[in-house]
Amino acid sequence: MKDQNDTIPAAKDGKYEFLINYSERELTCKVEKEQNKLHVFIDNNINAELEIQPDGSLTQASGNALPDSTIEFIKKHVLEG
Repeated sequence: MKDQNDTIPAAKDGKYEFLINYSERELTCKVEKEQNKLHVFIDNNINAELEIQPDGSLTQASGNALPDSTIEFIKKHVLEG
């Protein structure tokens, strides 16, 4: 039997690309979703890894520190979009 955490987040695995306002500039944000991890690349020089928690929230695991507003914006585009 598969663990629920292995199947539910995987439903939207893949690559996402959208524009994001970061440091008062509009930059390209690329996100690769794998299971419960989001690999974030902003403007080819800002990288971070976010983890999807069981309650649906995101926490930053590594990389450049992202503001909470940026993490929420990414969540809306990838998980809720």
